[in-house]
Amino acid sequence: MGGISVNATEFVRNFRKFLDSLELTGEEIVIVRNHQEVARLIPGPAHQTALEAMADLYRTLSKEAAADWITDSRRSGEATLDEEIQNPWAT
Repeated sequence: MGGISVNATEFVRNFRKFLDSLELTGEEIVIVRNHQEVARLIPGPAHQTALEAMADLYRTLSKEAAADWITDSRRSGEATLDEEIQNPWAT
């Protein structure tokens, strides 16, 4: 597996730069000390909106439930999800 290879001293001196690179490029960072790989930093999971996170929900359901969910989510002329969401702190 590849990635950015950096010696430990350089990594410590440029810690923020390497973390920014990890976040922006998603490329892992391999830290080397005395010509030996000592660690690998890998990017965390990508951030998702609730809609993105739920986009594949139907795949975890039975075929019948998934079909109903897709049909219900595509109905036109009815209240949309946004219209059904209410502020729980509203008085």
